Amino acid sequence: MPNLVLASSSPRRKELLERLSISFAIYSPNTDESVDKNLKPSEIVSTLAHRKAKKAADHFPDSYIIGSDTVVFHKGKVLGKPADKESARQMLTSLSGCTHSVFTGVSIIYGKSYRSFYEKTDVTFWELSNEEIEWYLDSGEPFDKAGSYGIQSRGSLLVKSIKGDYYSVVGLPVGRLYRVLKAMGFPFSNNNI
Repeated sequence: MPNLVLASSSPRRKELLERLSISFAIYSPNTDESVDKNLKPSEIVSTLAHRKAKKAADHFPDSYIIGSDTVVFHKGKVLGKPADKESARQMLTSLSGCTHSVFTGVSIIYGKSYRSFYEKTDVTFWELSNEEIEWYLDSGEPFDKAGSYGIQSRGSLLVKSIKGDYYSVVGLPVGRLYRVLKAMGFPFSNNNI
């Protein structure tokens, strides 16, 4: 049976992939994350996801490789991971009381074939007080996450509503991923369905 490799160091993506009840390896490719600033958010996440998957595929040529990338898009700007506490504060202040879009791109490579897709989910935040923003910053949670929040943890208290795939906001749209892997011939057993 071919191996499955997740080309990501994200503990959230690992946790989500475990929901498919299949064994997989993790490889954290050191990839260049610079992109053309004129690209659309969907193109950015698709490009970076494929770049990660391609780098991992060079090391695991006989495996199914999953690369993924997530960005937050708000008021015409891509919000990645914050550089420091002040940039996280600025992001959270900007997102307060507004709707933003989360784009997650996925690229799957197996041999010479590959498939890429992305999901877009709209997330609306409650109006946040300065005290709530400072409390969230002090939790330490914002600093390794696109847009400076994690919807699956304390950041859930900031979110008023979502429209789209919740798991995509966490970092990996597992429902669609399962279907694409299956279409590419990944040999799921009856225990995984």
